Amino acid sequence: MNLHQIIAGTACIAALLVTPVIHAMTPEQKGLEIAKEADRRDTGFVDSTARLTMELRNKQGDTSMREVRVKTLEVTGDGDKGLSIFDQPADIKGTAFLTYSHSVKPDEQWLYLPALKRVKRISSKNKSGPFMGSEFAYEDISSQEVDKYTYKYLRNETLNGIDCFVVYRYPSYEHSGYTRSVAWINKQEYRPEKIVFYDRKNSLLKTLTYSDYKQYLGKFWRADKMFMQNHQTGKSTLLSWFDYRFKTGLNDRDFNRNSLKRAK
Repeated sequence: MNLHQIIAGTACIAALLVTPVIHAMTPEQKGLEIAKEADRRDTGFVDSTARLTMELRNKQGDTSMREVRVKTLEVTGDGDKGLSIFDQPADIKGTAFLTYSHSVKPDEQWLYLPALKRVKRISSKNKSGPFMGSEFAYEDISSQEVDKYTYKYLRNETLNGIDCFVVYRYPSYEHSGYTRSVAWINKQEYRPEKIVFYDRKNSLLKTLTYSDYKQYLGKFWRADKMFMQNHQTGKSTLLSWFDYRFKTGLNDRDFNRNSLKRAK
């Protein structure tokens, strides 16, 4: 907020009460405050369900499709819980993936393979591996808690006509597949517009772009499209989301290891 806005009148004073003060800070402090505000604005959805199609494209342009149902449970004071159930294609139908995201300690993740009728725990040191053959890593699909990173504000920048903060994010987790990522955060809505990822050698690895945002319950923004481009392999994955529902009555019992085996 600049000086002209501050002296404009009581409307601006009221706005100050709900807008984070992110000036006169170090770049690290400002980056952290931006992350905290983004998290605050996405708090309170309780739970959600959604469906998505996952389009995998290889370097030659060949594509394959998957259909997935996703359930999410908001956890106060820790990371969210998530359950993904694959419905198509037939050879992976019934495969289910459970995530307990955490703020500081490593995420817990399990994969149910119906052909083997067994639950496989994903190693906490293997979160950089591809999720179900996509360009999204296991660590990409867990909830992005504030404490998972340290931050540094870089600059303001307009991206596709949208005013954004540009912020470095450094993973706190020692086994992350990334040395850093750069996030473009919408200044007005505090939602991500683009994230660029750098690998353990600090080389450009992937770019994730968000588009076609919709707002739910008058507060929560969700992107209908999430496109991940792998610059090193030429492969890409497009997630197309639909049928979002919130506050559906999910609880912890819907997110335990037994729920993996009975997921339908």
